[in-house]
Amino acid sequence: MNLPNKLTIGRVVAVPFFIAAYMLEYYLVAFIIFIAASFTDMLDGKIARKYNLVTNFGKIMDPLADKVLVYSAFCLMIPQYVPAWMFIIILAREFTVAGMRTVAASEGIVVAAGMSGKIKTVLQMIAVPLLLLVPALPDFAPLYWAAQIFLWASLVMTIYSGVEYVVQNKQVFSMR
Repeated sequence: MNLPNKLTIGRVVAVPFFIAAYMLEYYLVAFIIFIAASFTDMLDGKIARKYNLVTNFGKIMDPLADKVLVYSAFCLMIPQYVPAWMFIIILAREFTVAGMRTVAASEGIVVAAGMSGKIKTVLQMIAVPLLLLVPALPDFAPLYWAAQIFLWASLVMTIYSGVEYVVQNKQVFSMR
């Protein structure tokens, strides 16, 4: 197994530690784990492309690892910081895209993440750490509002990237 794939697996392995830290109210520890795991997302992609280590495993597992990390954080923050309806919209987009990728893969087609989906992920990976700091710094209101701005921006990008993905890959709906 190559280094980028190990980093992807490491991101998934970090999730239970992140959840435990958050649930034990060690918000700064959860913040550090999340930041470190998010850094592996950027790092694995750069290494894979630079050293020609791109694999089908990485193309599929990298975005899944991101989702496990980010959406576990969102789940922990419902309803205090992330409205449940917002999370449902985000999940609906993810299940739609994952379903379409699965159908495409059954036909031997691997559909890589598009730029709008990457921007959505970056916005989410900024929103989550900011949201993690809110309970650690409850008297710092600008932090809460910055977190909410990134959360809402990620929702807008989630909807946009979902629509874009469906439109650009509509042929998946006619695959047998």
